[in-house]
Amino acid sequence: MLIKRLNMHIGLFIKDFAVGKKFSKDGLPTKSGAEFHGENHAKQLIKRGNEVTIFAKKKYWFTKARENLDGIDLVRLHAPFRWLEIILRLLTTHRNIDAFYIIGTPKFAVWAVLWAKLMNKPVTLAITAKMEIFKRDTWRNKILSLCDNYIATSKEIGIGYSEQGGIDKNKVTVLPHGLDSNKYPALSLEDKEIARQKHGIDKNAMVVVFCARIVADKGIATVVKSWPIVHKAHPNARLFVVGGGKQDLLDELKNMAKATDNSAVIVGEVDYPQEYYQLGDIYLFPSRHEALPTSLIEAMSSGLTPITCRIGGCEDVVIDNETGFMEPVDDYEAFANRMIYLMDNPAECKRLSENAHNLVYDYCDYSNVIWKLEEIMKS
Repeated sequence: MLIKRLNMHIGLFIKDFAVGKKFSKDGLPTKSGAEFHGENHAKQLIKRGNEVTIFAKKKYWFTKARENLDGIDLVRLHAPFRWLEIILRLLTTHRNIDAFYIIGTPKFAVWAVLWAKLMNKPVTLAITAKMEIFKRDTWRNKILSLCDNYIATSKEIGIGYSEQGGIDKNKVTVLPHGLDSNKYPALSLEDKEIARQKHGIDKNAMVVVFCARIVADKGIATVVKSWPIVHKAHPNARLFVVGGGKQDLLDELKNMAKATDNSAVIVGEVDYPQEYYQLGDIYLFPSRHEALPTSLIEAMSSGLTPITCRIGGCEDVVIDNETGFMEPVDDYEAFANRMIYLMDNPAECKRLSENAHNLVYDYCDYSNVIWKLEEIMKS
């Protein structure tokens, strides 16, 4: 089953591939982390000389059934016969696919698994969220357990494959979804001062950044309750909250900002958060549930010292007193005290930030991830 030639035609199966509106009626982004990972992996694999076709649901009448998206062959499958369309595609227009790569557990992907097994071609399944770990309790899940390779984006998910899904540990590889660290550089002190001048921030002020969807599970209550404590100890410090989401929570954040002399800036949703990472010293991330958070590794790559909860994939990259700190879920006083500690000890904050940047580059940069992903998919 080993594919000997370097270049492959890869079929990438993912539940959704959002188009159209960027936000739902609730104000939440319509594109999930898994979709971003799928698109980024496709682009990186293409750079390495591979051909990639993404198969996803056709959710809107106005979208094309097939189109080229920045070099990616995008095929949208029609309900209610997605399974039949997959088979027909694999028999005709996409009969030259060499390897199958499934992100998440879309129901229609089981037909790709069956086809891969029938044609003796390798199939790899990657899970990016703990909730997607499956048991062999349905016919679909039994088919998903037939894959040749399994990728877990966090150690917690890797354990879940074996303990919950009964997957052979030898078939499981823990591999982060990765990032392009060139897009998230750690600035020199001089460049950081220039960036801060544009936002009217004192060069000696400590800056905290939070960047995530504004929903309860991201620990918004911890942000709202911890910052007044920090502001009292360090009135000159600044907090930037980046992200869109629930309006009632955004209102809470804005009220907190007013109550702390506008020391917190509620930025809202942005396309490119790098500008705000580059202002910061500390990354505040009190999320309650995570696999391997994209914003966390972006911030660490950008040279921020993270303070997170002891959960999921956060534990894979945040090592207490080496690359950052981990605190108990919802313990706003612990988060506040940790921020104050780092502000009182800027040299320690700098040491941790350098360690964080180096770890993320070694562990998560695409240059160290994509070739490993490619090798897994070939076997």
